[in-house]
Amino acid sequence: MINIGKLLPSDRNAWEGLFRAYIDFYERTEPDEMYDRVWEEFQADIRLHAFGARLDGRLVGITHFLTHGNTSAPDIDVCYLQDLFTAPDVRGEGVGRALIEAVTGWARERGCSRVYWNTHESNSTARRLYDKVAENRGFIRYQIELPR
Repeated sequence: MINIGKLLPSDRNAWEGLFRAYIDFYERTEPDEMYDRVWEEFQADIRLHAFGARLDGRLVGITHFLTHGNTSAPDIDVCYLQDLFTAPDVRGEGVGRALIEAVTGWARERGCSRVYWNTHESNSTARRLYDKVAENRGFIRYQIELPR
């Protein structure tokens, strides 16, 4: 049975292992301080939020999300599901779907009007799930990296 809940202080090492695997998947490199900073944010649970998925007591999936204002409905926030990752050995067992459902429920309880996320077009494994649980609205993302 998959259990979804907030990340506990005891999840720190397992969470970091999963998050580093997520960062590696997208061929990015982040400084060690980034992991410390976001972990502190998740533990505060004010601006940035995180859930973990446990299967037989083992942390096998993570999701990170936040809410923000929305110009087309200024009185209603939207929820951005920023990161979602499951351990490769449990893919196809419902972990990703359970994490998305948990974030959607969390956002609904807080009055958000939608949950949305991005993925790379080459991420065919995740997109098979995403096509079942959400609508691809066809947007293409652009970004400008700013120096730190």
